[in-house]
Amino acid sequence: MQNQQESFIQSFFKLQSAGGILLFIAALLAIILANSPLSTYYDMFLSTPVEVRVGALKIAKPLLLWINDGLMAVFFFLVGLELKRELVEGELADKRNIILPGAGAIGGMLVPALIYAYFNYDDPVAIKGWAIPAATDIAFALGVLTLLGPRVPLSVKVFLTSLAIFDDIGAILIIAFFYTSKISLTALIIVAFCIPVLTILNRQGVVSKSPYILIGIIMWIATLKSGVHATLAGVVLAMFIPLRSKEGDNYSPLKSLEHDLHSVVGFFVLPVFAFANAGLNLQGVSFDQIKHGVPVGITLGLFVGKQIGIFGFCWLAVKMSLTKLPGNVSWLTLYGTSALCGIGFTMSLFIGSLAFEETGVNLLFDERLGIVIGSILSGVLGYFILKISLNRTPV
Repeated sequence: MQNQQESFIQSFFKLQSAGGILLFIAALLAIILANSPLSTYYDMFLSTPVEVRVGALKIAKPLLLWINDGLMAVFFFLVGLELKRELVEGELADKRNIILPGAGAIGGMLVPALIYAYFNYDDPVAIKGWAIPAATDIAFALGVLTLLGPRVPLSVKVFLTSLAIFDDIGAILIIAFFYTSKISLTALIIVAFCIPVLTILNRQGVVSKSPYILIGIIMWIATLKSGVHATLAGVVLAMFIPLRSKEGDNYSPLKSLEHDLHSVVGFFVLPVFAFANAGLNLQGVSFDQIKHGVPVGITLGLFVGKQIGIFGFCWLAVKMSLTKLPGNVSWLTLYGTSALCGIGFTMSLFIGSLAFEETGVNLLFDERLGIVIGSILSGVLGYFILKISLNRTPV
């Protein structure tokens, strides 16, 4: 049983790492296209209007927003499934395993946000991006860990994944409370009606995925129209997917969906999102643009704030005897892992699009520049610190 569990965890990490490599390729391709003679076609492609109409119901958005609102809802649905499984029977079911990554996640969100705010507090538009450096990209981070080979302890990967789950919870709450537009009461009533229907399906032990997906689509459309960001519908839906079957046949609808979606999200959703959002046109970049408060705040938030926040809060938790370091993890290894968490690529881009899409001021370049620089610096530093640390660790 233990061997089967370890095999599943190892295969899961391998899949996430492969997704990180594909993410990097998609992002690099987007940057190349944005700086080539094909940049006009790249922009035209993302601006392509896509419309779905059923009677009086109409959803009309450019392709970029269909990716950010639609495909990313699938990503957040997977995040919700993983969160529920971890809390019920995974690493986070034991409260002793929650304290260290939980403390790290709090520090890793708080300190970067404060650093960003320090550089942008006097700009009412730029300050809206305070949450951009608070995010960690788990796929990229695990991809970098893969480059270090089999010497990376499983406890490091479990810590990084657990911290990322708490980080995702923070991102979900930030999106829900700080990045919503005007609220439509009618649409929210429809969302509220969907929840008891999902509750009934769950309590009755319905294991067929179709009813949940149907109600989930209705809830996504209503959430989209409500002013609350549509991706949150994916998280809410995941909470009602049964983890176990009442028939006791060892079939888990949640784990089945999670297994099916890993490949879809890792090899399609996130790379497409990266390709659509990472296009950074570097032509004619001036020093004044680089030293603007937004890219400086994001870069330092990711590169400095993440490592200080995560390592500092974890150090405090251990020194206060609230928890202890995982097995085979030294302080230097923990510091390298904390630095690696400064890779905030996918979630940072997503929060940045929410922060600035309705301001009327084009800060996308500033945002992407800070994310790319901060993530690259964090990845390089984390890699070399972990390489030194793991070389010191006996096999």
